[in-house]
Amino acid sequence: MKNRNNSLRSIVLFALVIAMLILVIPGCRKSYTPKPKSYFRIDFPEKRYVAYEPEDCPYSFDIPEYAVVVPFQGAMVEPCWINIRFPGYKGTIHMSYKTLNNNLGSYVEDIRTLAYKHIVKADDILEHSFSFPDRHVHGIIYDIKGNTASSLSFFATDSATHFLTGALYFNVLPNKDSLAPVIRFFTADVEHLIETLQWH
Repeated sequence: MKNRNNSLRSIVLFALVIAMLILVIPGCRKSYTPKPKSYFRIDFPEKRYVAYEPEDCPYSFDIPEYAVVVPFQGAMVEPCWINIRFPGYKGTIHMSYKTLNNNLGSYVEDIRTLAYKHIVKADDILEHSFSFPDRHVHGIIYDIKGNTASSLSFFATDSATHFLTGALYFNVLPNKDSLAPVIRFFTADVEHLIETLQWH
């Protein structure tokens, strides 16, 4: 009987120790705080530019050394339409050129309509006009905010003969947070292109 009581006492004591451990151990854990969403760090090349001077086109400008110029592909292609590609970043500036024939207003409206087609998904669309009278270069940059296919488009013209347009696209699922540093980086290249644009 004595052995039986000792055995019962040992079982009860063991059960109490287990119960206390179950109650105490979870209280020792630190509370879990989820980490904020983060994105991969992107290494950008140093900004260096080279002159792009196509023989048969009436324009020239600087492009980054890390860009590749290829002819525009597609059924509607016209002379002097090009793509400026950034292979390591899945980005492209699609550029087209038109010769004006008293139709500046319709071309400007076409570009504005294309930019504002993004309004469905855009948070905002900001228009920044630019003018370089010494080079007869005038136009507007459309800064498109949000999860849209294109983050930036522009046109440049001399208002009489030349009309050049461009739009920056990335071949990835739009995500304004992860793409923000990339968009900033290549927007500077678009601005440099405009600042160095010359008509011929």
